Amino acid sequence: MCCHVGMAEFLTDIETLRARARANIEQGPITDAYGADRERVIEVLNEALATELVCVLRYKRHYFTATGLNAAPVAAEFLQHANEEQGHADQIALRITQLQGSPNFDPEGLTTRSHAEYDDSSALLDMVREDLIAERIAIESYSEIIEWLGTKDSTTRRMLEDILSVEEEHADDLLSILEDMNA
Repeated sequence: MCCHVGMAEFLTDIETLRARARANIEQGPITDAYGADRERVIEVLNEALATELVCVLRYKRHYFTATGLNAAPVAAEFLQHANEEQGHADQIALRITQLQGSPNFDPEGLTTRSHAEYDDSSALLDMVREDLIAERIAIESYSEIIEWLGTKDSTTRRMLEDILSVEEEHADDLLSILEDMNA
């Protein structure tokens, strides 16, 4: 019983909730409770999408062009990271559509929308360094976006927190590879 009393203190009454849900049904998951600037969130997510797509392309290139004595295990890591970055891109594109936006997959301007840079290094050590730099950029930018979102869009924030965790793992993996290569 005490739980119902506590809930009544902060929940809108059920009739008001039902009326609000019916009033703007065309907005899908976007309700009055959504506190962020939806258009700006979509814009920021399209930059994140571009970042992930550039990372996929960079990792794929590094996977296919890695050569040398240590190339096989490092290339395998590049491929794993490419696949995980593609998953991030898919998550972000889905969230953009949930917010009633349009994911920007246009290759025109992809690198200018991306926070990370494309790299065409030919030396394995340079590839690892550039990938680590790109991961550090992603970590910084996602951390800032998460902070900016705060509690205004908890779904997008949680998605980015999950992606951030993987980006941190990537950076750790690449740092270990870099240390092994420099040893």
